[in-house]
Amino acid sequence: MTISGGPVFWLLVALAVAAVVIFFERFFELRRVQIDWQDFVKGVINVLGGGNAEEALAICDDTAVPVASVVATAIRHRDAGARVLREAVDSQGRAEISRLDRRLAALAIIGQISPLIGLLGTIIGFIKTVLLVNSQELVARADLLNSSMEALLSAALGLGVAIPVAVMYGVLRVRMERIVVEMEAAASQITGYIATREAKK
Repeated sequence: MTISGGPVFWLLVALAVAAVVIFFERFFELRRVQIDWQDFVKGVINVLGGGNAEEALAICDDTAVPVASVVATAIRHRDAGARVLREAVDSQGRAEISRLDRRLAALAIIGQISPLIGLLGTIIGFIKTVLLVNSQELVARADLLNSSMEALLSAALGLGVAIPVAVMYGVLRVRMERIVVEMEAAASQITGYIATREAKK
C-alpha cells in the first residue's frame, strides 16, 4: 500500500521548514542584540560626563543594538528639551521593536493556520473516499485505506506543525520582551541623566 500525503501534506511540510528557518534566524538575531545594558549605559554616561558627546555617539554606533540606538537618539536630542527628547526616544524605541518583531508575525500565522490546513486536508481526503465509493461498485480495500490515511495524515501533520511552532513563538516572544524591557530601562536612565544634567546648567 502506497500512502500519498497529497498537496496539503507538502504544503504543511513547506510551512514547517519555513517556521524552522524563521525561528533560528530570529533566535540568533535576538541573542546577538541582547547586551548588558546597565554596563553599557553606565559607560556612555561616564563619557558624556566628560563632555565627549561625539565619543559617546561613536560607542553607540559601534555597538549597533537596540539599546545603543535608543541611547544614541537621546544623546542627539540632548539639547532639544525634555518633551522632544522623550518623543524622539519613544519613536526610536517603537522603530526598534518593529524591527525586532519582524517575521514573528509570520511564525504566529503559521502556528495558527497549520491545524486549519490539516483539517482541510482531512476533509479533502474523506471527500476522495466518498467519491471513490460512489464511483465504483467494487472498491479495493487498499484504495479506501490510501484515501483515509491521506486524510488522517494531514490532520496529524497540521497539529505536528502547530504545536512546535507555538513553542518556538513563545520562546522568541519571551526573549524579545526581555530586550524591550531592557531597552525601556536604558531609555529612562539616559533621559533621566540628560534631564538632570540640563537642569543643573
